[in-house]
Amino acid sequence: MSNLTYAGKTYKFSVDNGVVFHNTYSPDGTTLHYETVAGPDTGASEDVTLHAAEVAPGVFLLGWVEKSGMTVTHAMNLNALTGHAFWTYETPEGRIGELHVGTLEEM
Repeated sequence: MSNLTYAGKTYKFSVDNGVVFHNTYSPDGTTLHYETVAGPDTGASEDVTLHAAEVAPGVFLLGWVEKSGMTVTHAMNLNALTGHAFWTYETPEGRIGELHVGTLEEM
């Protein structure tokens, strides 16, 4: 596995829809503890298993599935401190997906 430079670190991820997460990565980079600190789900947190790959120097593609069934994929650019997030979830009208962008700040 390549050098997972996010491993063992915590990042504040501020998303374009006003949601803010504190994402803490395990020292080996295989799990994530996230906490929602702003937005509609403030206070929500979970530990998830990551599927990760470095797709370019300092650019990581991370994916996980949450207990709720929500799927999340992050493209995390640690060179530019930006992130793109795509998540899907069930609604009464069916499964939908959302694409968001945001900024990263190491804490």
